[in-house]
Amino acid sequence: MRAMPALIVATIVLGLVVDRHGGAWGPVVVSAATWAVLAALWRRESPDRRPFLLACLLFATAGEVFLSLVWGLYDYRRGGIPLFVPPGHVLLFWLGMHLAGRPDEATAWAIALLALPVVATLATLGHDTLGPLLYALFLACMAGSRSRRLYATMLLASLAMELWGTWLGNWAWRREVPFLPGALVTGNPPLAAGAFYAMLDLLVVASVSAWRAQSPASPILTPSTPSHQAATCSARSSSR
Repeated sequence: MRAMPALIVATIVLGLVVDRHGGAWGPVVVSAATWAVLAALWRRESPDRRPFLLACLLFATAGEVFLSLVWGLYDYRRGGIPLFVPPGHVLLFWLGMHLAGRPDEATAWAIALLALPVVATLATLGHDTLGPLLYALFLACMAGSRSRRLYATMLLASLAMELWGTWLGNWAWRREVPFLPGALVTGNPPLAAGAFYAMLDLLVVASVSAWRAQSPASPILTPSTPSHQAATCSARSSSR
């Protein structure tokens, strides 16, 4: 499955273009393609990793419903939640896990800390006052979990996707944070949107670990545990 990372990148990057400029059939084509890629990924993944994909899909869907439809932090251009969004989150998350083994712990912390002056500057200028709260949540996840390399990777990956999607106009973050009018504003997109992916990892790992009655440690980024070794071997073998 050496081509899967490139296929996922192409699905996300080109899929957002087709959704934006493909007319009425654009979202239909992108949704079918995204679910097809996820199905292919599911077939190729080992049985011990499939529960993480399923949990990610369920939590990502619930998160979209809450953040977009209930809280109203952002809106998709056609309203509602496009059918390609939940599986797209799973694909991006898998890509993050695939890439997360490359940076070491020091690099992961460097990525996290380099975001601090940008978040502080945007907040001070009044462009994104929600950012410090999201960044604090992100740092809490970094400090309280052994999945730091995954979180740092997802901070960059999610920001890249957010910049691409908001620039194209697939979705837009609301200027004023709903239910807190005048108190908090957010950028379009917020720099620390990766905090939501950090929470997604915590929820996915905790839920699957509880189901397996195991200790909640990340299956990818806990080098001292057998689960990390098995997951790493699976990721390497699936990329060949």
